Amino acid sequence: MLVKTKAIVISSIKYQEKSLIVRCFTKSHGLKSYFVRDAFSSRKSNQKIAYFQPLTILEIEAVHKNKGTLENFKEIKIAMPFQTIHSDIYKSTIVMFISEILHHSIHEEEKNEHLFAFLETTLFWLDNHDETANFHLILMLEITKYLGFYPDISGIEFPFFDANEGVFTPFHGIGSLTEHETNLFKKLIPLKFDNDQKIFHVIERQIVLKILIDYYVFHLDGFRKPKSLEVLKEIFS
Repeated sequence: MLVKTKAIVISSIKYQEKSLIVRCFTKSHGLKSYFVRDAFSSRKSNQKIAYFQPLTILEIEAVHKNKGTLENFKEIKIAMPFQTIHSDIYKSTIVMFISEILHHSIHEEEKNEHLFAFLETTLFWLDNHDETANFHLILMLEITKYLGFYPDISGIEFPFFDANEGVFTPFHGIGSLTEHETNLFKKLIPLKFDNDQKIFHVIERQIVLKILIDYYVFHLDGFRKPKSLEVLKEIFS
């Protein structure tokens, strides 16, 4: 089946000497993996390595056999060239981290156009703004809306957040955050990308990040902590 769609690059892995296996979150068919033969050959000018950097947004034409095997690109072009994301050390580190989060979060080969549109819009925002210290925190929380485990905030006045159940409670249980951690988490919930980036101090930001990663671990089977986590902490320390 010939498919034309937008696709966000989640990861690319070198295969043998000259080829790549590229994992993409496509607008039309969800998660798909593609084999790029001779990706490192100059003869393949339409399949440049630069196309497959993390979270690059592509317009692709591909052959989908839908047999659980690797698919193949026919044509590729960059849908939205980034101006700063891959040249700014802070933004490129965020993108590397978020691509790992998505790699361990999205497993279904079914379309999720709302999640795709959200990611496309937020990446455009990141590319065009300089104050980004809380971007990854807000993005991780917002993604849970599309993956089905956004916190139930109906009891947000309660002093403890039960990460296992995803609810606020009046009592401190086994899976609950401390009252201090819960207050930091509450500060994150209403934040938008344009809000004051200094709302968290460095240590507070690290605490919130740990809360979010643990929350993902609780609610997503097989979720693993990103290898780029320490790099992210170092950049924003």
